[in-house]
Amino acid sequence: MKKQFWTHKGGSLAADSDNRLLDVLQKAKPWKGKSLLTLKNHTPEEIKSLLNLAIELKKQRQLGRHNDLLKGKNIVLLFEKTSTRTRCAFEVAMMQEGGNATFLDMKDSQMGKKESVEDTAKVLGRYYEGIEFRGYHQDTVEMLAKHAGVPVWNGLTDEYHPTQILADWMTIMEKLDKPLEEVTFAYVGDARNNMANSLMIGAAKMGMNFRAVSPASLAPDKTLMQEMQEVAMETGANIQWFENPIEGVKGADVIYTDVWVSMGEEDQFEERIELLVPYQVNEFLMSKTGNPDTIFMHCLPAFHDTETSMGKGIYDQHGISELEVTDAVFRSEQSVVFDEAENRMHTIKAMLVATMGPSGHF
Repeated sequence: MKKQFWTHKGGSLAADSDNRLLDVLQKAKPWKGKSLLTLKNHTPEEIKSLLNLAIELKKQRQLGRHNDLLKGKNIVLLFEKTSTRTRCAFEVAMMQEGGNATFLDMKDSQMGKKESVEDTAKVLGRYYEGIEFRGYHQDTVEMLAKHAGVPVWNGLTDEYHPTQILADWMTIMEKLDKPLEEVTFAYVGDARNNMANSLMIGAAKMGMNFRAVSPASLAPDKTLMQEMQEVAMETGANIQWFENPIEGVKGADVIYTDVWVSMGEEDQFEERIELLVPYQVNEFLMSKTGNPDTIFMHCLPAFHDTETSMGKGIYDQHGISELEVTDAVFRSEQSVVFDEAENRMHTIKAMLVATMGPSGHF
């Protein structure tokens, strides 16, 4: 029998904690054995179950509880694209719950060079209980999932970034005093990148009022937008595109932005700067929501100053020291970017536990 701690009058805090954890684990059971490649593949109920599990696991950690939900489990992280948050979130999530993670940079792997993605998936599926992929092509992560025989998780591709959306929605649930389906969410900037795609999908699934705010040349993919508007008819969401940034952010509970130039597009800085300066998230734009409680979100890293080699290089070449967000907004009380970053770990932990199944008496 598990030892109980933190007793209080009328019962045990540990017992209460166990009961809460058992409840959210039970509701997340439909995830067992599944992969997370894009939120398009999952129901609102499935997404909610992961979010609720993440919130409970965060509470468990804050109480100092060590449940070892991933004890004896091993995963591998396949990285074509570099990252701070994704790698650390997966590794720490596994470690905190008693599991292990192997990091495999593509320069250290034969995948795609001497060994096909299919063959790699079949080999790694024999060694590990789960595989994470962060890279360029959605086809790669789909192929891994098809042949691995274990859950596969999309840590980012050029098309989608589903694990980030889980962290974003968890942060909104923590910060705003309203359910997700009552949230008005404005994404401002390049509205056809992987973050814009995934935010639109996640908002449609959760019944949110979503606005993509961008120049016409960077408007959302029409096919995806139409697909998500069809999803919205079932969930009660509202999916819109605005070219005018002032109109687009009016009444917004959340203003979200991302880098103007994604990995692999660095030769387009000059063109993007010219297009997107009117869409910079600054104090003026934040004030145009008309909502004093609007929060600012960003998946990071952000170009908000010249304290990085890339930021300094952009300033030296283009004469602009702040891109998608100003330093004043980034550091303001409205900014919740570091809460988002922390919640990457909690939501990824929930995903790992749910898809691989919890170890031990849970």
